[in-house]
Parts: sequence; C-alpha cells; structure tokens
Amino acid sequence: MKKGIHPEFVKTTITCHCGNVMETMSTKENIKVEICSKCHPFYTGKQKLV
Repeated sequence: MKKGIHPEFVKTTITCHCGNVMETMSTKENIKVEICSKCHPFYTGKQKLV
C-alpha cells in the first residue's frame, strides 16, 4: 500500500440520543446517532414512535 494516502484509523466514540455511549475504531473521532440497539423498538420489544 502507498504511504500517506490512507485515512488515520482512530478510537471513536459513538453517542446515541438516549445517552448510550459505545467505543470502536473508525476514521472519524466522534459520531452522534439518533437511535441505537438500546432504544430501538426492534431490540427493546417496546412499541414506540421512531
């Protein structure tokens, strides 16, 4: 692979609107999402308007 053309792979914090925080690796440092597996009706089994 050529040096200097690939994006840097960094530790990433993903923050959901419900307050759930997850850490992973990505080319972006921080990602904010509106819905995750902790608050999505499919995973929680609770019916709510998304």
